[in-house]
Amino acid sequence: MLNSELLEILRTSIAAMSLWEVAAVVLALAYLLLAMREKISCWYAAFISTAIYLVLFWDVSLLMESALQVFYLGMAIFGWWQWRHHEDKNKDLRIHRWPLQTHLMVISGVFLLTLVFGYLLDNFTSAALPYLDSFTTLGAVVTTYMVTRKVLENWIYWIVVDGASIYLYLDRGLYLTALLFLLYVVLVVIGFFQWKSIYNKQNQPGLTSLTGRQASAALQ
Repeated sequence: MLNSELLEILRTSIAAMSLWEVAAVVLALAYLLLAMREKISCWYAAFISTAIYLVLFWDVSLLMESALQVFYLGMAIFGWWQWRHHEDKNKDLRIHRWPLQTHLMVISGVFLLTLVFGYLLDNFTSAALPYLDSFTTLGAVVTTYMVTRKVLENWIYWIVVDGASIYLYLDRGLYLTALLFLLYVVLVVIGFFQWKSIYNKQNQPGLTSLTGRQASAALQ
């Protein structure tokens, strides 16, 4: 009985998928895999995927998620510029960590703004799941910035944001996107340990005097 229900859910999910959602998912996955390897081409995939999701989320009344995609478009350009600028100028943009105090301030700010935006959406718009929508959006804003600056803990933030997003997308019928974010949760754990390994090696005595680009080359 359970197997039959799961198969029916799978059939419904496939039938509900659009080619645009498939394209957005593939490109979003490509972005994550490339980011894990610190490849600047990740930002190209991010930009195109984001443009598609901007339309998809608007169509299913996820207003904050739609607004988030506008931010993502800008951050894809900013991230590309940040990574390219440091490569061209041979400057040091290495994987690094934020102090605990910074994390506490950021997390407190996200929760406070979630309450504010959630209240406004709940009372003045027709947005679906306003508080959860606000939380995933604001969390993603902070975490995306952390990626552009190569902050190690971005992967831990993504685990929470992506995990919450799974329920959000299932509720809105974006089944393939929900599946993508389930895969994201697995990949971001891998990404964290991969970046942590690079971070640890970059801080070895023999590599501390190298620039980020030189250190990455030395580790390959």
